[in-house]
Amino acid sequence: SYSLAEYNAYTAATNEKNPEQRLRLLDDFVSKFPNSTLLPLVDRIYYTTYNDLKNYPKTIQYADRLLSLGHKVEPAIKLEALYIRTLAFNYSFDDKDPNAQEEAKRAREAALAGLEVLGQMQKPKEMTEEHFAKNKKQPEALFNYTAGFAALALKDYSSAIESFKAALVDDPNNGLIYFRMGTAYLHEEPPQSMDGFWALARAIALKVPGEAQVRAYLREQIRRYQLTTCDSLLDEQINKLLDLAASSPVRPADLTIPGATELQKVRETAGTILDDLKAGGEQGKLVWLATCGLEFPDVGVKVIALTETNDSAILKVFRAPTVKEMEAATQPNMEVRVVGQPEAKRLQKGDWIRFTGTLVGYQPEPFLLTWDKAKVNPDDIPAEKSRPGKRSSKKPRF
Repeated sequence: SYSLAEYNAYTAATNEKNPEQRLRLLDDFVSKFPNSTLLPLVDRIYYTTYNDLKNYPKTIQYADRLLSLGHKVEPAIKLEALYIRTLAFNYSFDDKDPNAQEEAKRAREAALAGLEVLGQMQKPKEMTEEHFAKNKKQPEALFNYTAGFAALALKDYSSAIESFKAALVDDPNNGLIYFRMGTAYLHEEPPQSMDGFWALARAIALKVPGEAQVRAYLREQIRRYQLTTCDSLLDEQINKLLDLAASSPVRPADLTIPGATELQKVRETAGTILDDLKAGGEQGKLVWLATCGLEFPDVGVKVIALTETNDSAILKVFRAPTVKEMEAATQPNMEVRVVGQPEAKRLQKGDWIRFTGTLVGYQPEPFLLTWDKAKVNPDDIPAEKSRPGKRSSKKPRF
């Protein structure tokens, strides 16, 4: 149902090797034959040519124009149009575009339509079931991923997660899918934090593009989850998580990362923190995570030794629950870096003092706590040229 002139013009366009010239021939065809029955085939050449030229908005435009013909398009061509359109969306989508929401909505519809058409495709007689199923995996993963990505842009996080899970069935080692899924988990209300952390860790383990940025994002999300100020412990937890994620696609059932609420409860319900840390074990680790980076006021200690520094002093001190133990001590169990207080150099071995400082280090064996940015209570520092050894009348606190 087309003329020889139409056929010759169409054939000339399809045979043209230069894509820019091919587009000019297609434009000329549409101008001369606006009602041609060959227009669906012309649209197909349009979107494949624009896709080759990486002009993705035009690729989407002409793919949609062909798809708008509905049942007039045979399934194989419809599947191809949906597939190329889906790729073009992934290459070109910008969430800052004013039309981003509408583009995401249409992309999601196209991806779901692609899954439907793919599911209806009949196996060629000459192909085995195994080969047919294998051939479907890649487009199926792409459609599911894109449905998830579009749902993520539309803030439909639960649907995004389900689509990403489906994509991973066909493409289980795709770090980008894990990254997007992790982002969706963390945006859920309430956030599914552990699932989100694990998915991000798997993305890093699978060398996702932009791995350094994903690692920084994971670190910031865990920091906000815990509200911790102790960088060393934060990095330790992340490294453990990454090691586990590199060895298994499944999160261990007993893997937990304490949140800010749990850590605050530990601070409020812990007994003598010094005793808890000395005891070590899992409770000691939890108490250390809850207290590292915190500032404590008026910590009462006995000076064992002092080393002068340029701006002040480093004190080797001992702390115990009872005064009797402190009096008998000859070895330190704390190291305190006093800064911006040169008069602290007047302290000597045997002095009893109180200091306010930030807890920054914990060594279980031999037991040693490290403090930084400390200030000694001025009342406990001997006056210049006076006899050292002044004791605080206040009972030590910790």
